[in-house]
Amino acid sequence: MRRKAMSLHMGTNFLLVYYYLSKDTITINQTFEDGDLLTSQGNKFALGFFSPGNSKYKYLGIWYHNIPEQTVVWVANRNKPINGASGVLSIDQYGNLILRSNQNQKVPVWHTNITVEVTETCVAQLLDSGNLILIQGRSKRVVWQSFNQPTDTLLPGMRLGLNKKKGIYWFLTSWRSADDPGIGNFSLQVNTVGVPQFLLYRGTEYYWRITETLKVSEEVWNLSSVYNQDEIYASYNTVDASVIFRVVLDHSGTVKTLAWHEKVKKWKEFWSAPSSLCDKYGHCGTYGICYPDFSGRFECDCLPGYEPKSHKDWNIIRDASGGCVRKRLESSSVCGHGEGFVKVAHVKLPDTSTAVLGSTNVSPIDCEKECRRNCSCVAYAIMKETGCLTWYGELMDTVDNLKAGYDIHIRVDALELEIAQESNGFPVSKDMLAVLVVCVVSAWFVIIILFAYLWLKKKRRRVRNQWSERLLDAIGDAYYKDVLVKNEVEGSMNQLDIAFFNLSTILVATNNFSQANKLGEGGFGLVYKGQLFNGQEIAVKRLSKNSCQGIEEFKNEVILIAKLQHKNLVKLLGCCVQGDEAMLVYEYLPNKSLNSFIFDATKSAILDWRKRFDIIVGIARGILYIHQDSRLSIIHRDLKTSNILLDAEMNPKISDFGLARIFKGDQIQEKTKRIVGTFGYMSPEYSVFGKFSAKSDVFSFGVILLEIITGKKNNSYCQEDSFLTLIGHVWHLWRENRALEIIDSSLRESCPSDEVLRCIQIGLLCVQEDVMERPMMSTVVLMLNSDITLPFPKQPAFIFSDSSDSSSYLARKKSCYSVDDKTITEVVCR
Repeated sequence: MRRKAMSLHMGTNFLLVYYYLSKDTITINQTFEDGDLLTSQGNKFALGFFSPGNSKYKYLGIWYHNIPEQTVVWVANRNKPINGASGVLSIDQYGNLILRSNQNQKVPVWHTNITVEVTETCVAQLLDSGNLILIQGRSKRVVWQSFNQPTDTLLPGMRLGLNKKKGIYWFLTSWRSADDPGIGNFSLQVNTVGVPQFLLYRGTEYYWRITETLKVSEEVWNLSSVYNQDEIYASYNTVDASVIFRVVLDHSGTVKTLAWHEKVKKWKEFWSAPSSLCDKYGHCGTYGICYPDFSGRFECDCLPGYEPKSHKDWNIIRDASGGCVRKRLESSSVCGHGEGFVKVAHVKLPDTSTAVLGSTNVSPIDCEKECRRNCSCVAYAIMKETGCLTWYGELMDTVDNLKAGYDIHIRVDALELEIAQESNGFPVSKDMLAVLVVCVVSAWFVIIILFAYLWLKKKRRRVRNQWSERLLDAIGDAYYKDVLVKNEVEGSMNQLDIAFFNLSTILVATNNFSQANKLGEGGFGLVYKGQLFNGQEIAVKRLSKNSCQGIEEFKNEVILIAKLQHKNLVKLLGCCVQGDEAMLVYEYLPNKSLNSFIFDATKSAILDWRKRFDIIVGIARGILYIHQDSRLSIIHRDLKTSNILLDAEMNPKISDFGLARIFKGDQIQEKTKRIVGTFGYMSPEYSVFGKFSAKSDVFSFGVILLEIITGKKNNSYCQEDSFLTLIGHVWHLWRENRALEIIDSSLRESCPSDEVLRCIQIGLLCVQEDVMERPMMSTVVLMLNSDITLPFPKQPAFIFSDSSDSSSYLARKKSCYSVDDKTITEVVCR
């Protein structure tokens, strides 16, 4: 027995002697001090004390031994540097590596904290992989390794992820700076919420999200991943073992893949991220998609079925962080009513923390069924490596990726699905083949329309369906005649982003144009309230056969308003042309028109001064948009209170673009022989001479502004003090400093007099007789939203004063009008 023990003791001593003589190990009897160097067997890595950059502190670390530029890959005492003294590294009786400072030997600076039971003497060894390990003597069991405690560098063979069974968490943390290896603000780690994914954090915030589509060339490395109930991790190995390769998270928050270039003696960067605006997590907000190759345009867009939550933030400030919302909020709660999926091809899939991973052996049809049967499912995608992914929350951080990526299918309501099918004919795709198909189909469509147009011209008398004929005629004119300026139509109506409804759909929605659904009547025809089968409420404007407007105004409104997107413009959802019917389908606005409030003694009290001022500003911004900020410069020509609609929050929306005209960029004024519009709102140069411009809309806005303040109509004004127009009466009171007498009685107790007088002054500036004296809408918006000094208004138009003839005439007619008895060219009714 004694001989056996002696034999074991001699074997252990021999083993210790062997390790002691080796340059890559530290034994229990050794001390490793400042100035010593531990090198791996193949001289690839070294362990020692170093001071980074201009730092005066000492750290224990590992770096490449055979590279002249010292590149540290691991640091032991990151947050506890040794200051002004040398360090000593040794192994204690429990097998732990202990780092102490010579100034204070009692308190360790750093130690390994082994959690497993050690029954034999431990030895520290530095491997050619860069891994520092602690192993038990004879069994050579690894009880601790530096690869399980990475710092800012991921070497080949290292893991990034989680071992649930052993409680090991592998993640990278950046240095604080180039001179300080302490733990910085950035960390790269796995997030196990939902479907696991790797995230770069800045503090506790998501900064960048890694997906499998972001890879270095397979010629450089082999990337592998493990995902099971015990482990979730990713790792890599180099294809060529002679290539020195590393992944590093630097102190600026950039993840880089680098290879050593031996000829130039420098690190060559293969790839880095985040490197673009779209790399930033959630740059385009919820339900947004980011396009890295945006070529100067705004990089953000909304996924199918969604629109910007704040058009102002997107279009003016170019801030999409607020994200997108469903175009039709009611559709978010609709399930099983004709909704479907629209494909968005080649994308970096959204954040998977709200996703669920299904079976790996599932077909695309089964994956769609899985999503469709759950009303909370908003999207699905098929990944060959992973399986069926379905999302049950907000879609965040979707990025276009032409070179790689996956196809995602977004759940949309029936209307959006119909729009997608009719506008594309197939799911959204960015492949060149799809582009070629679209070009060929478009060319044939143009040829067919041309022949149809010419044939209908020749056979017009024999065509019985007059509305279908006139619509094709209008489209043909838009294509082949110079009726509108260049780029007005930009193709046919089929190229516009609107839906074409079947007549049967409209009949069901409006209960066969029930009288109970009637909302009102205008120059175009009757307007009905309706409800689509998906629950969305709509307003249907039905062209009357007896209307003095026609297919030209119908076509004009469809082409123009489909190209306009602004919160103060009514939204056109689509149109219907079938048989003798021509209809426009709008979003439904529950509070109807502005004139139904301000000219009603009971309802006017609902609109206090603050709300009226907000309405004034909203109308001004809407006009400014169509004049200046939209893709087309448009003159409305029929602005009036009945064409200002109010939504549920009483926000104004300009409607009725049937009489609008497009202006060229350098065009100032145009003349027409066919005067259209509404008396009382038409400017003098337009109503008398047929000349119209942006200043014509400014005049109309001035009238609307004065009507909102006074609660009185300009085109049917009747006053005992002999003024035949509201403009004339306000001008008279303004000159006598009595303008506050004309304001609506429901406002007199609460409105700020200075603000009201300022608005009256702006209104008078807008209705000045001299067109050159009227401000542009950009100036009007500035006047309303700032305290700049306003010029004194000059004489307005239509200030008809009293005369015996006019008084007797009015007495005989028992009504009041805003125009005199002069004859004008051709008046078109409204």
